Amino acid sequence: MDKIIAQGKTTNEAIENGLKELKVSRNQVEIKVLEKEDKRSFFSILTPRVVKVELTLKETDKKTVNKVKEYDRNIDEIQEAKGQVEEFLNTFLPQMDSSLSYESKVEDYTIMIEIKGNLAGTLIGYRGETLNAMQNILSAIANKKASGKIKLTLDIENYREKRKKVLEDLADKVSKTVLRTGKSITLEPMTAYERKIIHSKLQDNPKIETHSIGENDNRRIVISKI
Repeated sequence: MDKIIAQGKTTNEAIENGLKELKVSRNQVEIKVLEKEDKRSFFSILTPRVVKVELTLKETDKKTVNKVKEYDRNIDEIQEAKGQVEEFLNTFLPQMDSSLSYESKVEDYTIMIEIKGNLAGTLIGYRGETLNAMQNILSAIANKKASGKIKLTLDIENYREKRKKVLEDLADKVSKTVLRTGKSITLEPMTAYERKIIHSKLQDNPKIETHSIGENDNRRIVISKI
C-alpha cells in the first residue's frame, strides 16, 4: 500500500494508527488531515471527535516498504546480457575517443559498468543527464533478449558517488537552515535519482520532513520543519 486513510480521537492518534498499519516511521510518509467529524455514541450523550488522516508513502520509501521489485536472478542470462552490452561498448567507445575504456562486472545480480578516460566527462553531461540517458540505452540492450528484468547501473569517473556526496552535504546544510529559521525551503528541480538521495539522507531526522512537488522535469523537494 502506498496510501491509506486512518482515524483516531486526535490527529496524533490517527497518524500513529496509520503508521502502525503501514509499519513505517513518521518521516517516511506525507500526512494530510482529511476531516474531523462527530461520531455519536449509543451509550453517551457525548459526541467524541474522530479525526481522519491520509498517509502517503514518500517516493523514496515505496520500494523498501512495498514488495521489492524483482530482477532477473538467472546468472547465465545476466552474463549473456553483459556480453551484449560489452559488444556495444567495444564498438561505441572507440568512435568517441581512443582513450575511453570500461570495466564491467556482475555484482548482486546487477550488471555494473564503469567508463574511464580523458573525455569521459563528455559522457556525463549537465548534472548527469547524458550519463542517465546512456544508462537507459545500455539497460535497453541488456534487456532486449532477456526473459526477465535485468538491472544495470552505469557510472563514469565515479560521478555518481561524487554527486551523492554533494547532495547529502546540501541536504544537511538546508535542513540546518530550516531548523534555525522554521521556514520551509524548496530545492531546485532534480531527477528521481537525486531526489531519492535527499529523501534518504533526511528520513531519519525526527525534526525534518521532506516531500516532492511539481511534475516531470520540474519536480522539486520541499524540506520543512515538523
